[in-house]
Amino acid sequence: MAAPQVKYTKLFINNEFVDSISGKTFGTINPATEEVICQVSEGDKEDVNVAVKAAREAFKLGSVWRTMDASKRGQMLAKMADLIERDYEYLAALETLDNGKPLACSKGDLDHAITIWRYFSGWADKIHGDTLPIDGSFISFTRKEPVGVCGQITPWNYPIPMLSWKWATALAAGCTVVLKPAEQTPLTALYMAALSLEVGFPPGVINVINGH
Repeated sequence: MAAPQVKYTKLFINNEFVDSISGKTFGTINPATEEVICQVSEGDKEDVNVAVKAAREAFKLGSVWRTMDASKRGQMLAKMADLIERDYEYLAALETLDNGKPLACSKGDLDHAITIWRYFSGWADKIHGDTLPIDGSFISFTRKEPVGVCGQITPWNYPIPMLSWKWATALAAGCTVVLKPAEQTPLTALYMAALSLEVGFPPGVINVINGH
């Protein structure tokens, strides 16, 4: 298998790929050869603060994300699944390069990730409260609302499914996210961030900080 071209190596903040504030980078390693694949921007506290600020801004009342119809959020999640399917071979090769698992296993991970995005796309407009019968002349009801910015950390062993579990659930509920992928396997997380741009998620909704 020819090694895939690595397209994204920077941090992803507010819908832009940017260098870390410090300018630091670290090498991500091919486990099969123990050679450095490429240098990736290394974020730290300052970069996390910028990402959280962007995520909070995207979550503000009246923002594009907060006023978006839930059904539209669901369509965006379904589009992520479509794009993973479109770039299936490339993503599988990139995962194998950075993670070291056999290509067949990477493809199995992608199959699972696609089902995650499709499943939670259907949940986006079905998260609702209840009306509750109580004594007296009263109305009692519950309302479910997104909690806000979700800080997320994923391990190295199932990079794309782990990211999908965290992103799809939070986004279906209307939250915003700041993800730190495992320092051993940042490359597919950055490519997934690029796919989120293509889908059209508003700035600040999805952020990715590489680092230790």
